[in-house]
Amino acid sequence: MTDKLWDGAPLSSIDVETFLPHRRPMVLIDEVLEHGHDSLLTATHISDASPYFDEALGGVPNYVGIEYMAQSIAALAGVEATLRGEPIQVGFLLGSRKLSMPLAVFARGETYTTEVKRLYQEDTGLAVFDCRIFHGATQVAEANVNVFQPQDTDAYIRESQGSSTRI
Repeated sequence: MTDKLWDGAPLSSIDVETFLPHRRPMVLIDEVLEHGHDSLLTATHISDASPYFDEALGGVPNYVGIEYMAQSIAALAGVEATLRGEPIQVGFLLGSRKLSMPLAVFARGETYTTEVKRLYQEDTGLAVFDCRIFHGATQVAEANVNVFQPQDTDAYIRESQGSSTRI
């Protein structure tokens, strides 16, 4: 695992926004902990200020976990782009398979780690990741997540909008 990238600084000391195409308040993960070949480990700390925090639940609903997985995949792409000296690109969550979220709520005051591992990637930008969320050593969610990162995001969006108006 590569946990030191720039000038000896630990990866966890670098603001996670450095590796994401998102900006707050839509950044849901808090730290990049470890980078390895085709994999990344991130952390999310749950507080009253966490996006999608529900006071009645005392935490964040479990369905937000799919976004923790997607943002961890985006952070992996961002770390890899940064290491190549390339700009960070936008990607799209296409869907998931084998989704399991037995934990109902990501609880206030707790930290969850998300591990993403690339299973497959095409030159077109289509990829599949094995994603798991842990609370300590206990796995609390898992899914295979399908994503797409076009080479030219603007062209992809223009093309998608043009095709949606054709019926």
